[in-house]
Amino acid sequence: MQIPAPFDYARATTVENALELLARHGPDSRIIAGGHSLLPMMKLRLARPEWLIDINDLYELDYILRDGDELRVGALTRHTTLLESDEVAQLFPIVRDAERVIADPVVRNRGTIGGSLCQADPAEDLSTVCSVLGAVAVVRGPGGERTLTMRDFHRGPYQTAVGQDELLCEVRFPVRPRAGSAYEKVERRTGDWAVGAAGAAVTLAEDGNIADAAVGLTALGLDHTVEGIAALMGGMRPSEEVFADAGRLAAEGSNAVADQRGPVDYKRHLADELTRRVLRRACARAAQTAAQTQEG
Repeated sequence: MQIPAPFDYARATTVENALELLARHGPDSRIIAGGHSLLPMMKLRLARPEWLIDINDLYELDYILRDGDELRVGALTRHTTLLESDEVAQLFPIVRDAERVIADPVVRNRGTIGGSLCQADPAEDLSTVCSVLGAVAVVRGPGGERTLTMRDFHRGPYQTAVGQDELLCEVRFPVRPRAGSAYEKVERRTGDWAVGAAGAAVTLAEDGNIADAAVGLTALGLDHTVEGIAALMGGMRPSEEVFADAGRLAAEGSNAVADQRGPVDYKRHLADELTRRVLRRACARAAQTAAQTQEG
């Protein structure tokens, strides 16, 4: 039977109280919300915090709020809340695509967007989603509040820019007109970690050409978005030829490694094929959004 090493427990009542507890207990303290990543690591004794600081009572961090040209999402917002939000699905269909294939209902009911991003697992879906959407993370600490792009937030596998005495409080998504997005994942069985996945976000110009585009890969050896996608697709008409070029660029940009989920050649094929699929769907959704805007 696997059991964690001994630890003490504190339950934060406010964000300020959580920051005080982090400062008081120092580098041997860890934040816990859903706990679906941290607790298994503790049972295997890969993580041995002396203090767990529970933030589940911080309802001030559980919200979805439209604020002008941004959608603000509190870090304690559960996966199931994101999945069921019609506003999120309308603005960013990629989020609902991804949430449908994140683990299972038990995990989605407890897991949070903040916990997913802070775990920074290379096979974690929302990191890719946030990257292609151009989201920024709002981090609070003793020195006040700071915002970070996803490129600055994620420093590598299981590493983020959140300091030991800081707390991720919010994720902000820019709302763009004539935009579409999509996510697709290949997994060995329902709820499993991804063999490979891809996400795309596209913005169309008024003439229907591509104004901007971003592609990200999950579990395929890519830390951030695929370099060169915006330059490749900018000004082009959405077409199978353009999607094919982007797929090849994604495959070349991936740095997949062989493991029990597949060899490198197969994973590069996934990077190519999934990129084509998500770009095709993202462009179709962007065109539909543009048409609805004109009708309105």
